[in-house]
Parts: sequence; structure tokens; C-alpha cells
Amino acid sequence: MSHNISILRRAQKELAQLPGGAYEHVRDAISALSREPRPAGCDKLTARPGWRIRVGNYRIVFEIDDKNKNIVVLHIGHRRDIYR
Repeated sequence: MSHNISILRRAQKELAQLPGGAYEHVRDAISALSREPRPAGCDKLTARPGWRIRVGNYRIVFEIDDKNKNIVVLHIGHRRDIYR
């Protein structure tokens, strides 16, 4: 079963601002979430609700709704800035 992916407007802007090579890697990682919502290396956040995956120096923060088969991408950013 695949999940539907929604990307918040803020996350869309963050994705569009990524450098070329990072953009493709992050885009592919988001696409892969529909098939595997909790890939290897995925961590549950403790300071706020949600999950995160690492893509090089970038992080994707998202929420999973297993009941409705939805994934909402909340933030995308560099590891030094994403948790602020």
C-alpha cells in the first residue's frame, strides 16, 4: 500500500531553494516515502511531533497518518537550521 504525500507550502519553498544536486536527492527521498513511510535511518522526533530522515546534509521533517495513508512534509532544510 502506498501513502499519499502532501508537501506544505513552506516546505515547497524550502525544496525549491536547495542547490541542484541536493534538490534531486531530496525530491527522490520524498517520493520514496510513499512506498516506505519509515525507511531505514528514519527517526521519531522528541522535541516536536513528527519524523525525520537524513539526505546528506539535509533533513526532511514529516508526519505520518497511517490510518488515512497520508504523509505531510513539514520542513526541508540544512541540518544546522532545521531544528530551530
